[in-house]
Amino acid sequence: MHVSRTLASLCRRILILGPLCLLAGMAPPLLAQDAWPSHPVRLVVPSAPGGGTDVYARLIATQLSKSMKQSFVVDNRPGASGQIGTQAVAHSPADGYTFLIASNAAVAISPALYSKLPFDVDKDLAPVARGVVAPMVLVTNASSGIRSFSDLIRLGKEKPGQIPYGSAGEASPPYLSVRMIEEAAGARFLHVPYKGVGAAYQDLLSGRLQFMFTDLSSVQAYIKAGKLKPLAVNRKTTLLPDVPSLAEPGPARIDVTTSFSVFAPIGVPAPIVRKLSEEINAAMKSPELARARDQRARSRVRHAVRVQDVDPRGA
Repeated sequence: MHVSRTLASLCRRILILGPLCLLAGMAPPLLAQDAWPSHPVRLVVPSAPGGGTDVYARLIATQLSKSMKQSFVVDNRPGASGQIGTQAVAHSPADGYTFLIASNAAVAISPALYSKLPFDVDKDLAPVARGVVAPMVLVTNASSGIRSFSDLIRLGKEKPGQIPYGSAGEASPPYLSVRMIEEAAGARFLHVPYKGVGAAYQDLLSGRLQFMFTDLSSVQAYIKAGKLKPLAVNRKTTLLPDVPSLAEPGPARIDVTTSFSVFAPIGVPAPIVRKLSEEINAAMKSPELARARDQRARSRVRHAVRVQDVDPRGA
């Protein structure tokens, strides 16, 4: 299938799944719901430590642990572009002690790309909260000799399929973004998939990889230290005001985003889902997370769509 048509379909699915909210109607009270949570809650992240989803999950876990006086523990389950961790949550008991924090790769892109998955997002998962939309940046090793986005495109044309870049898999926004760049600019690069972006960052820093297109917050420290050079951002950001945007006219004009959301296994009692949603929304408004968002140029999602029913088994 033509890449642009595939990506257009993906974008439509992401837009549908993207703006999440919770429970428009009232649900019957849960017996002893005030006791929840009575023991630690697991927040499954379907990617390796160090990536954007992991960073967001740990910020949320810290705030929830404080506000709810109970431990919220991040459990990284990387692999298969988020499918392994997502499957683990989809098949978990609906008892309110396991939740999924995932990017749009796991819950929107994979279902659009693959006809057979070990889970069904619509049937196995219920939306809890939408957290942030994160800026993305195209970076190269500072010693690579690549000084601009135009330089990278030129190399991709002169040496097609020889300039290596990394991602967390073919269903990840970083991989799809580079494919969009290739199609728009007529260049070709060498894709190296990783189980998680943490390992990819180490290879980028060592020079094994030439570039990556990834979540800005994950590589911001390396940019500040001069180890990585930003070539372009997906959209203009105050953190890198002099770096051009891929949404502007240039060698390749594309528009991509990555976001992080929270899901529950279908059947979790509605009052628990509602309470967690309220706590996450409150956490996102807290001074601590507001500062963290500003430092990472992430924007909190303020709009929502109506979700009529979570699941009759969880009512």
